[in-house]
Amino acid sequence: MARLILVRHGETEWNRSLRYQGHSDIHLNDNGTEQAAMVSDRLASERIDVIYSSDLSRSHETARSIASMHGMVEIRQSPLLREMNFGQAEGMTFDEIKERYPRIAGDLQAWRTRSPETRIPDGESIAELGARVAQFTEELKGHEPEETVLVVAHGGSLQVLICLLLGIGLEHWWQVRLSNASITIMETSPYGAAFIVLNDTCHLQ
Repeated sequence: MARLILVRHGETEWNRSLRYQGHSDIHLNDNGTEQAAMVSDRLASERIDVIYSSDLSRSHETARSIASMHGMVEIRQSPLLREMNFGQAEGMTFDEIKERYPRIAGDLQAWRTRSPETRIPDGESIAELGARVAQFTEELKGHEPEETVLVVAHGGSLQVLICLLLGIGLEHWWQVRLSNASITIMETSPYGAAFIVLNDTCHLQ
């Protein structure tokens, strides 16, 4: 498997207002567009052989900004990289979710450490998100070790991807903190994966 650069998309208005976006197709706001340009500058000197992006606008817009510094590098959009589907809770803040679904989100810690099988009505569980992202990892296995693959996606899908690459349980997803427009770099091999950089945001200063 290749060297991986993982980038969470830039900020949206729903990020700014702390609303759960899920599959809702929200564009970058002005700050997010600026963040995407900063990520692009930070990665300009990196070799990138191919870019995978969630097909949702906020990720694809971030991916296009990075690709603009790398000539004709291909962007492959994949719905497998979408954020977790929050179903009827999409567009809500945590307090609104807690009020409507107190058994699932009694407090923030309970929400973060909920069972991987728990889901909001009409939404996805962490386990289902993990199964979807696991399908994406099969595509990564087709790349040569000397390649560098950029993956631009969402907090949830990238957190789950990291758990899968490290071989740790999905119940640890919430312990992997990824900021908007952050960069994480991982070296992978048949024997496992290791962090080179985790949640780097120094380019945003």
